[in-house]
Amino acid sequence: MFNMNFAERSVIHCAQQEWQASPSPTVFRKPLEREDKESGHTTSVVKFTADANFKTHPHPAGEEIFVLKGTFSDEFGDNPAGTYIRNPPGSEHAPFSKDGCEIFVKLNQFSAQDKQQVRINTLEQPWLAGQGGLEVMPLHSFEGESVALVKWPAGEVFNPHRHFRGEEIFVLSGTFCDEHGEYPAQTWIRSPHMSQHHPFVKEETIILVKTGHLPMLE
Repeated sequence: MFNMNFAERSVIHCAQQEWQASPSPTVFRKPLEREDKESGHTTSVVKFTADANFKTHPHPAGEEIFVLKGTFSDEFGDNPAGTYIRNPPGSEHAPFSKDGCEIFVKLNQFSAQDKQQVRINTLEQPWLAGQGGLEVMPLHSFEGESVALVKWPAGEVFNPHRHFRGEEIFVLSGTFCDEHGEYPAQTWIRSPHMSQHHPFVKEETIILVKTGHLPMLE
């Protein structure tokens, strides 16, 4: 069950969750966060079966997608696995998938001023040098919020650190670790404002990470 208390840490091993039905018979989901229907704030892993499609619909407070498997498409183009997408507030589209796909998606969580449209095929982008042995691929930033891919080489240990306005991680490959546990691929972790941990990995690991976007709750 998802936890909407942003003052608490939340960990969900998505691979262990069952797919749930959606309003479309060809689309299934694994909810990670869901607020009231009025706000529309949701985070989930979504599966499109072959030939699945949605009618044109709006995103009043934005949509953020990372394509995990297959090809996610809409009238603006085809987006293979590894594509990062931001559809800004007020945008709309009609998504579909010819052969099926899985996506990590966040709805209605943008600042009204964050109007940038983003589509990045991360498989075609260079990695940049990060701290220690880390490699980083920046994807988006706005008013303190930052989204990136981070590649950890086998055996890397990072410094203990705190997360101002929180941190959210989706493990794409390998196993991410800290003093609280081990998190294999398809694990989602949300750590609250000013939380602290000491992360490391045993094998090469790639994570999708967002920082600086969670509420400052005590």
